[in-house]
Amino acid sequence: VQLQASGGGLVQPEGSLRLSCAASGSIFSGNVMGWYRQAPGKQRELVAYITSGGSTNYDAPVKGRFTISRDNAKNTMYLQMNSLKPEDTAVYYCNALAGTLSYWGQGTLVTVSS
Repeated sequence: VQLQASGGGLVQPEGSLRLSCAASGSIFSGNVMGWYRQAPGKQRELVAYITSGGSTNYDAPVKGRFTISRDNAKNTMYLQMNSLKPEDTAVYYCNALAGTLSYWGQGTLVTVSS
């Protein structure tokens, strides 16, 4: 397995979760890493990405609530999600972009509900 996402679960609105994505070194090092999500009946969308140098970018709905980070020594990427809303409910996927190659993890389900 080259990308392994974990950390999803059921959380109440306004709660927090931290997702992790463990990657093999060959596809993590030096590449852009990102989190995507796909809600039921919707297309997969980019949530956030982080470059090898640590520059980040967020989709508007999560800006200010989510924080993407990476630990290059551990080949692991994180997504800290705070102030979660029901509309954040989705399967979250991690992605590695290595040139023209795109790698995907298996997804982890996040459910925000009271």
